[in-house]
Amino acid sequence: QDQGRDWERYALIKARCIAGDMASGEVLMKTLRPFVYRRYLDFSAIDSLRDMKAMIQREVARRNLNDNIKLGAGGIREIEFIAQCFQLIRGGQEDALQQRPLQVILNELRDMELLPAPVVQELQEAYVFLRNTEHAIQAWRDEQTQQLPDSAFPQAGLAHSMGFDSWADFHTVLKQHRERVSEHFANVIAAPEDEANTDHSALAHWETLLDQPEQEALRDELQNVGFSDAEELARRLVALLESSAVKRMEGTARERLDDFLPRLLEQAQDAEDGGRAVIRLIPLIESVLRRTAYLVLLMENPAALQRLVTLCDASPWVSRQLASHPALLDELLDGHNLFNVPDKEGLRSELRQRLLRIAQDDLESQMDALRYFRLAHVLKVAASEIGGTLPLMKVSDYLTYIAEVVLEAVLDIAWQNMVEKHGSPAVDDPRRHFVILGYGKMGGIELGYGSDLDLVFLHDVPGGAVTDGERPLDGNIFFTRLGQRIIHILTALTRLGSLYEVDMRLRPSGNSGLLVSSFNAFAEYQNAQAWTWEHQALVRARVVAGDAVLAANFDALRAEVLGRERDPDALREDVLNMRDKMRKHLLPGGGEKNREFDVKQGLGGIVDIEFMVQYAVLAWSHQHPPLHTYTDNIRILESLQQEGLISEADARALIEAYIAFRSQSHRASLQEQKGQLSGEVLVEERAAVRRIWTQIFGEQSA
Repeated sequence: QDQGRDWERYALIKARCIAGDMASGEVLMKTLRPFVYRRYLDFSAIDSLRDMKAMIQREVARRNLNDNIKLGAGGIREIEFIAQCFQLIRGGQEDALQQRPLQVILNELRDMELLPAPVVQELQEAYVFLRNTEHAIQAWRDEQTQQLPDSAFPQAGLAHSMGFDSWADFHTVLKQHRERVSEHFANVIAAPEDEANTDHSALAHWETLLDQPEQEALRDELQNVGFSDAEELARRLVALLESSAVKRMEGTARERLDDFLPRLLEQAQDAEDGGRAVIRLIPLIESVLRRTAYLVLLMENPAALQRLVTLCDASPWVSRQLASHPALLDELLDGHNLFNVPDKEGLRSELRQRLLRIAQDDLESQMDALRYFRLAHVLKVAASEIGGTLPLMKVSDYLTYIAEVVLEAVLDIAWQNMVEKHGSPAVDDPRRHFVILGYGKMGGIELGYGSDLDLVFLHDVPGGAVTDGERPLDGNIFFTRLGQRIIHILTALTRLGSLYEVDMRLRPSGNSGLLVSSFNAFAEYQNAQAWTWEHQALVRARVVAGDAVLAANFDALRAEVLGRERDPDALREDVLNMRDKMRKHLLPGGGEKNREFDVKQGLGGIVDIEFMVQYAVLAWSHQHPPLHTYTDNIRILESLQQEGLISEADARALIEAYIAFRSQSHRASLQEQKGQLSGEVLVEERAAVRRIWTQIFGEQSA
């Protein structure tokens, strides 16, 4: 653990206890696992593999072993190196790669799409051919050798034993296999693609400036090459290099940092604001000083470094995410995947595959897998928005899809855990009898980057039901504990943080109510006790995970409650009073402050549009049922126009204003800014919202 060399990590991949105290042997191998398989992506394995391959090549040349089918070019060892390289890079994160059999590992690499299927097939075919050849060579005189024979008689014997009519035919096929292996091996350990185009003199110049950094000299050079805020950047770089954490670095780790910083500065010169980008990246560098393999990842993949600089230049939120979770740097390796998010079914399939590789009773690993999945895909959404490949409306869609897929998986894990301990609720119908409702932005399919989840839990198991396990529970207690388990999985802090912040205050009776309500009690509450604002919230409520039968019953109840005829004057007064309370509580002064406009709460902002939509659904759904079909504001506004309740021009004005406001809100999130804009921004949109507000609620409410 303290002095082990890279070649020993390679060797230990194949190691297993074969005799003696097997239990102690297993303890030893488990203890050594973190040495072999790092918890982070370890691209330093490629560089050490290059060194090991160079040593082998020198030995092959010295001992004239070119015809050695194990050590020579395209031989067995290169196939093993390919597999082991991926094992060392990713084995700490993918337990499936911590296996010994090479053929099994190759299949895993194919299934994880780390190697193309045709490449894996060629490597497997070559491996079988080369191993059979090795056996045939060793069977000739019962010798431990992998050297091809150099005389005619044993050559003919080898060819015959391998099923060929002649040595020439055998050697042709052998050569084809070895050439393919050699090509694939070279692709794996190839030097970075643009290494040949690198300006090494420029790198050397930066290395000299950073070796014993003088802040003024560094500032002058940063200014010369066009960096903004050169004074602050120079100060931050000097502070980094003179920090105690850097001074404690030794050997390889310090060399990696010294190699990386010049490459970062060179790359940043092509950014829109290189100085800003590097300043935002310094916290990431500080966070990986003890795990400099992440720096190797970026040096081995210059395109990933370029994407990193671009994204951090565009968004401090992205840079903070990466500094907090450097493992996400893995997502920068594939530009196509980074800027193209999968659809909901693709998300669901990917998460299912991740969780299938984890033991069902390993809750900690399941929670880490869920958190990484969410972090990685939210990063992809941000990258796609920054890169212009994902429009605003799709950004919220995908952030909501990610949350839905995560909630489905969390429910599955929590359900499995509860059923193993207590059995299923003992009712004739084997369905789950449980749903998760999404309210607010979750219900309205409008999640942002930092949104929490407004959730409500319902079940419909009859009273008196008891689970059928060895430790039976009353049905109500079973579902309460299920809800608690779901919240724990969502909110528990692990090394990757929490999944989501959860708000349960919209359940019946709020924080004083039951964590999980029965459907009948929920229906009774909505029909007899709920306040108008709770019916407003119901406009944006929908089932996001759980049992299909109960989901259909909820949809019917929601339609019934929203479609009830109401006193228009009383409804108008309730809605206006609630809006007034909200504005006074969340926006002191009730309007613009310091000539700024609050995108969400300001006059003519997002919440004003939401309140108009909610009022319209509650006031007119009894005559126009299509109004309560959807939970998102834009489709409800389209329904209002289609039902002739507002003009096409007004519907379009509200939709365009809503999109503009949400676009500003997303942009503020990526810039880690509050939703405060200059009072001179979006003036026409705000005026249109206030004009239509007056039309709906009357002059007095304006």
